[in-house]
Amino acid sequence: MSEPLRGALAASVTPLRAAGGELDEEAFPPLVDFFVAAGLEGILGLGTAGEGILLSEQERRLAADLFLQAADNRLQVAVQCGAQTTAETVALAAHAAEVGADAVVVIGPPYFPLDERAQYSHFLAAASACAPLPFYVYEFAATTGYAVAPGVLEQLRGAAPNLAGLKVSDTPWASFERYLLPGLDVFAGPEALIHEARGAGAAGAVSALASAFPAEVAAVVREPSKEGAARLGELRAFVERFPRQAALKRLLARQGVPVREDVRAPLRGLTAEERSELDRWHDSLTAR
Repeated sequence: MSEPLRGALAASVTPLRAAGGELDEEAFPPLVDFFVAAGLEGILGLGTAGEGILLSEQERRLAADLFLQAADNRLQVAVQCGAQTTAETVALAAHAAEVGADAVVVIGPPYFPLDERAQYSHFLAAASACAPLPFYVYEFAATTGYAVAPGVLEQLRGAAPNLAGLKVSDTPWASFERYLLPGLDVFAGPEALIHEARGAGAAGAVSALASAFPAEVAAVVREPSKEGAARLGELRAFVERFPRQAALKRLLARQGVPVREDVRAPLRGLTAEERSELDRWHDSLTAR
């Protein structure tokens, strides 16, 4: 098995253009350069912040290729391959392994509340498709509509040797900590939990906020503190007042990264008023 993921990773936005209708291929290299310069260990492409579930299978394959080409072995690249069907998830996981991704991450299919048997079958098929590449389950009950049962993870350990760990985006702490299972690397999604998670043995963080504030997130992952995590939580809470994906892209553009605000419908962009409020907030941060 390849080296497991480590440290601070950005749950990256996906550059789009044409009102969100197509990938903005030219924006991938400068976006990844920005992450490299900020000192991140890696990126997760096509996750929640990356609008992956809204893109076609062909677009997701191309985006994975573009992230990997832009990274050029300077960052670890994990690819989120969860889709609505097991067949598409398997195809995307196999493709990620074929093109040289460092890991595959899979969120459970949204909409249908899968029971433990269905969860196990789905994740096992995905893990098998990318083996021996490190495989991570993406737990985010608020997004999928159900939680992955810890018992499913125990079963997977026996059947999928490449199961390396999880990205956990659940809150509060009581919902998060039940996934801190022995022998599995856990990455925190909620930035406000990074300090507590690292203290409990978490391997790092996969952070949507790190799309726009990569250096700040990386610093707290490397030197966890209660104050640092709280500050990240405040930043994330402000961003969440806006349409998240568009807001993160706007914040990138304010820092000179040529990423458009375009998002894939039914997500929406920022209103003029929201854009002005976000800009004023960002300017106040940089003026400190």
